Amino acid sequence: MVRLPLTPAQIDAGRRLGGALRAARADRDLAEVAGAAGISPETLRKIETGRLPSPAFGTVVALSFALDLPLQDLADIWRAAGLAQSA
Repeated sequence: MVRLPLTPAQIDAGRRLGGALRAARADRDLAEVAGAAGISPETLRKIETGRLPSPAFGTVVALSFALDLPLQDLADIWRAAGLAQSA
């Protein structure tokens, strides 16, 4: 199956998500959080910097638990631009 390219809105959403995860991680060690989420530190780094703007749902769920961040908050961050455009 061929994956369609991400839209600019999806890329922006990924950047917002990455920024929110980075802010939630704050002073915690990147490798520690990545390990708690079951992902590599490089994957977490890519998500936080927006180089991986569309992480798998399971990865987002694991990060929400590792960071004690409600999954709904992450969903709201992801959808923020789409809601603004449809209003």
